[in-house]
Amino acid sequence: MALPQPVPLYPTYQELKHLSLNDYPQMCAEIEGFDEWQRVHWNWGKDYLLYIGRNKSEHTYTRFRNEIERFLLWAILIKNQAIDIYRKSDILDYADFCWHPPVQWIATQNHDRFIFENGYFKSNEAWRPFKLQAAKSAVDKKVDKKRYRPSQQTLTSTFTAIISFFNYLMGEELVLGNPAQIAKKDCKHFITESQIKEPKRLTEDQWQYVLDTATTMADENPLFERNLFIIAATKVLFLRISELSERPNWSPEMGHFWQDSDHNWWLRIFGKGRKIRDVTVPLAFLHYLKRYRTSRGLTALPDSGENTVLVEKIRGQGGMTARHLRRLVQQVFDQAFERMSQSVSPAQARKLKEATTHWLRHTGASMEVERGRALKDLSEDLGHASMATTDTVYVQTENKKRAESGKTRRVD
Repeated sequence: MALPQPVPLYPTYQELKHLSLNDYPQMCAEIEGFDEWQRVHWNWGKDYLLYIGRNKSEHTYTRFRNEIERFLLWAILIKNQAIDIYRKSDILDYADFCWHPPVQWIATQNHDRFIFENGYFKSNEAWRPFKLQAAKSAVDKKVDKKRYRPSQQTLTSTFTAIISFFNYLMGEELVLGNPAQIAKKDCKHFITESQIKEPKRLTEDQWQYVLDTATTMADENPLFERNLFIIAATKVLFLRISELSERPNWSPEMGHFWQDSDHNWWLRIFGKGRKIRDVTVPLAFLHYLKRYRTSRGLTALPDSGENTVLVEKIRGQGGMTARHLRRLVQQVFDQAFERMSQSVSPAQARKLKEATTHWLRHTGASMEVERGRALKDLSEDLGHASMATTDTVYVQTENKKRAESGKTRRVD
């Protein structure tokens, strides 16, 4: 028996806020074809996601939208049972489904949920609830969908979203309990890990190739000054790429660089969890700020309250999306990989094929730990809620001692 074809249920937060189903004729037809309880569940999901969108970041909305949409599709199309009567066993059934989903529900690349066509949003037939993507470094990009398994982090995110969803429904007095909270403890797919976890980062040599490559590109063509600035900012100021991007509730500006009464430079950032923090700006970074501003015809350093866009589009007006910023970083990674492969070896350059923009934040923070910077200061620049997070992610002192002592073990 063929499985029902999954369809997208919810657009972006900005579109959901002002949703008119008349603009989504296919999605509207799907919802109208639902049973009454299924339409009610769709509305529960919509109300919950609007609540998340109002109170969390755009990134959090997207993450929770993915999970709740997938959960409701399973409840409606596969389980065919209202979630307000779910028990622990039903949630465990869903965890089994997520652990080994049908290949028809898996895509091998990102697809937009909806395509704007002839004045309407058309459901994208290529979209799927699950994604299995080849590693960036893989030569053969073909992937076997049957090999899909969620990571422990993905499984945790799934339970986090569903638990939050049920808590919301309980608060609205729509369900009596939270079976997901109980089920998480008994989910057989969770693995207790005691392995060493190192942040994904570049070595000092790899970072130097990235910086030198970006500098050379900018020296040869001023258009690449933007790439160099982004590379330097994400590594030296420990920024997430989203923190440089244009967002509905925040537009990064040059005036967010500011000096205190002691002439120290800072950068004001709107970060994760809708929190604003001030990041210390080292004197060495000012060189890259001046380069970028001069290439745009601006004064060397920003004035207080200057509302010039921090990272501007070459064509059009305004700031850039996180996706576009990642592409600019990837241009540098690709060039740096080629240069390092030819100068040193492909093996030592391999990480540059795997690297993402977030590796630059990890690289900068890890190097600061190795330099001996105070953990409290670093934690505040990173925007971590506590020093414990910084310690867990970046401090590997005891593991290094353990590795050194292990090297002397004998075979005979």
